[in-house]
Formats: sequence, C-alpha cells, structure tokens
Amino acid sequence: MRYQISGKQIDIGDALQTHVKDELGVAVQKYAQRPTDANVIFSKSGHEFVCEATVHLSTGLNASAKAHNHDIYGAFDDCREKMEKQLRRYKRRLKDHHKQRAEPVEFDGASSYILASGGESEAIEPESLQPMIIAEMQTKIATLSVGEAVMQMELAGAPVLVFRNEGKDGLNVVYRRDDGNIGWIDP
Repeated sequence: MRYQISGKQIDIGDALQTHVKDELGVAVQKYAQRPTDANVIFSKSGHEFVCEATVHLSTGLNASAKAHNHDIYGAFDDCREKMEKQLRRYKRRLKDHHKQRAEPVEFDGASSYILASGGESEAIEPESLQPMIIAEMQTKIATLSVGEAVMQMELAGAPVLVFRNEGKDGLNVVYRRDDGNIGWIDP
C-alpha cells in the first residue's frame, strides 16, 4: 500500500510517519484485503491536532475518517479507530460485493465546476442568468450497483453520490435524506 502522509503548516517527523504506516497498515489489512493507497493529513485547529485519513481500495471504494485530539498521536489513533470501525461494520457487505464483482469498478470522466455564490451581489439584479465559474476540475463517476453506491457514500461520509448504474444506462444519485434514510434518484 502506498502512503502519502503530510502536514498542513506543521512538520511531520519520521517517527510519526512510521507510526502511521505501521498502525494504519495493520488496521486496514485486517478488514480490507486489497488497499491500494492511503492519504493522511495532519493539521492544527486552535489548540487541537486534526487527522484526516482516506484509504482507497482496489474495488473503487474509499473509506475516510477524521478525528481531533490535543496530542498529534492521539488524533491519529482516534482517526484510525474510526476507520477501523467503519471497515469492520461494512466487512460483511464488502465481502459480499467483492464475490459478486469479477472486474474492478469502471470510471467515466466528467467535469466538475465550482460556481460563485451570490453573496453581496444577490441584492443587485444580475446581467445574465449564467453563473460565474470559479474553478473547473475533472472528476470520475464510478459504475456501481445501487448497494455499492450507498456503501461508498456511507464510507466516504458524503451527503450525496452520483454514479452510473451498472444495471441500466444512465446516471443515478443516492443521497442522505433529512429523516436519516437514503434516497435514490433513477431517471
């Protein structure tokens, strides 16, 4: 597994990097058989350290966790425990989907845009209805079953996931509803 361990405006020493590789490697190997890479970012928020970790699996699924603690090692350990809990919770579902899927997840390219919010200019009548594009990026849309899409959304902690339904042609959306249930849009 490849590791990318970095700090935002803080130095990450060799001892912490070794600790992260050892502990995260053991935790992930226990529940996910084919991790490909891990991205761990440390930062400081006020008087606390923040650790954000994302592990990419070869099936196309991502698991992510975030934790805060007064100690940088404590922040990582809390983050690792959250990720381990997520992977443990979904282990049975992950295994079932791995057995059914003979080939890796396919991805299609798509453009992702960041639009300017109205902000103070909302009170002024806009000259045109075209939004101002601040940034354009490339993103990938996975071809998944509905169950895999829900699992991916929950593992990533995302409120919404756009995916190509492998059973049909066309894009689908799964999202977390306000009542806590999962919504599925199948056009």
